Amino acid sequence: MYALGDPVRLEIVKCLAMEKELPCAAIDVCVAKSTLSHHFKILRESGVIYCRKQGTQHMNSLRREDLAERFPGLLEAVLRAAGMTAGKA
Repeated sequence: MYALGDPVRLEIVKCLAMEKELPCAAIDVCVAKSTLSHHFKILRESGVIYCRKQGTQHMNSLRREDLAERFPGLLEAVLRAAGMTAGKA
């Protein structure tokens, strides 16, 4: 819950919920690059996102199956509370 409690991290999760996979640079939030890296690290270490390297980019995706197995319904509830409909998620 800590990982999803920050507005910047929640925005990252919302962006990733709309796309299958995104590079870090494609997520538009108004924070410094070092701060954004910190937020990605928190999401990775908490098991919310998966990151793979592709050339010089880091491609990020939600770990939907893992989250659904460990915390059934959590991701959908968080996205719904953040104003996303189930159809987008």
